[in-house]
Amino acid sequence: MHFPKPAILLLPLPLVFAAALAQAQDWRPDTPGTQHQIKRSDLPANPKAGDPEGSLPATVKVVSPPAGALPKVPAGFTVQVFASGLDKPRTMRVAPNGDIFLSETGTGRVLVFRANAAAPAKPEVFAEKLDRPYGIVFQPAANPQYVYVAAANQVVRYPYHSGDVKASGPAEVLIDNIPTKRHWTRDLALSRDGKRLFVSIGSSSNLGVMPEKKPADIQAYEKAHGRGAAWGDEENRAMVRVYDLQTRKLGTYATGLRNCSGLAMQPGTDNLWCVVNERDHLGPQVPPDFMARVGEGDFFGWPWYYLGDNEDPALKGKRPDLKGHVRTPEVLFHPHAAVLSLAFYDQNAFPAEYRGDAFVAMHGSHSAPATGYKVVRVRMKNGQPTGGFEDFMTGFALTGDSTWGRPAGVAVTRDGALLVSDDAKGTIFKLTYKK
Repeated sequence: MHFPKPAILLLPLPLVFAAALAQAQDWRPDTPGTQHQIKRSDLPANPKAGDPEGSLPATVKVVSPPAGALPKVPAGFTVQVFASGLDKPRTMRVAPNGDIFLSETGTGRVLVFRANAAAPAKPEVFAEKLDRPYGIVFQPAANPQYVYVAAANQVVRYPYHSGDVKASGPAEVLIDNIPTKRHWTRDLALSRDGKRLFVSIGSSSNLGVMPEKKPADIQAYEKAHGRGAAWGDEENRAMVRVYDLQTRKLGTYATGLRNCSGLAMQPGTDNLWCVVNERDHLGPQVPPDFMARVGEGDFFGWPWYYLGDNEDPALKGKRPDLKGHVRTPEVLFHPHAAVLSLAFYDQNAFPAEYRGDAFVAMHGSHSAPATGYKVVRVRMKNGQPTGGFEDFMTGFALTGDSTWGRPAGVAVTRDGALLVSDDAKGTIFKLTYKK
């Protein structure tokens, strides 16, 4: 099954309640089930650009959780601590046999929890000595022979047989010398036919600090790197790259994505989706983070544009040739929510209306008032997003400037539970539903 590529405009959103961006900036506790819709018409028309590369103050503090605190989830769901004592647990991926693979970025390890592990679960060390491992994928998908891991500086693969909890051979480097300045989260996804590996590589700056190029030189550069591709320190960054597993050739798949922190293939389709952290210098309401279906050759605007033909005021008039060529994403989130990962729900343990929807982890904003710090459910209909989303797992943020957790990874287990990693406190939560 393959759904047609979406048009540039956002899809109709008749069934979701609107939530103005301005309201999101007045901090208030989130509640499971609260629905949101952010539209382009909610955005301020003329945002003012601040210092593009100025550092943002980290005014939201991570504090100790209240005694006995657990995240809030919808009625009928139960949440428990599945594992704890981890060092910055991030991406989780479930092997075909049900084993749970975890990137523990604080130690440079890839860990494995057995499929039947009960809380408090203890992992095995599958691989170690990696530079901030993040993305994980199994290939071939149904009966894997390899586990691919994306570290900050390279993509490697390990030989694998179902049930392995330790790599049976050394890492084979497939993609090397990835620059690590600034954004270092490299996620992975595999094409449905198992022939192509997608790799997300974020930018090295907030707004693309690049030397000047003549128009003719830009045109020649884009023939090799893709429409809207940045250059200088940003060469081969702010994009999704694609690696042909047969020819071993690496190329550009999509451009203009400041930091695509999470990749996922929509089950049963050829549709690649990513969640993106947008730029920081246009204030608290612009631009939204987003979730988008990413097609080959798509350009999403960074650094010159955002959300279609909205020109970044800091780069006004620099690239008029790109106007009209910017893909608009399907789902908009609150600005600075720091979306990190997504997972489609393809099991049957949750109520039927959840099947096909996506869960997205929001790591949370650097500065107050707190935005994000939750897991949201992106509603889908016939394989297409409605454009809206609703709060699903909340309760981490205590006030507008403090939180006791930061959701980082989401994964759906073989028995239909949802796992959520919290890299602030080194915990994995497990959510189940009782019928």
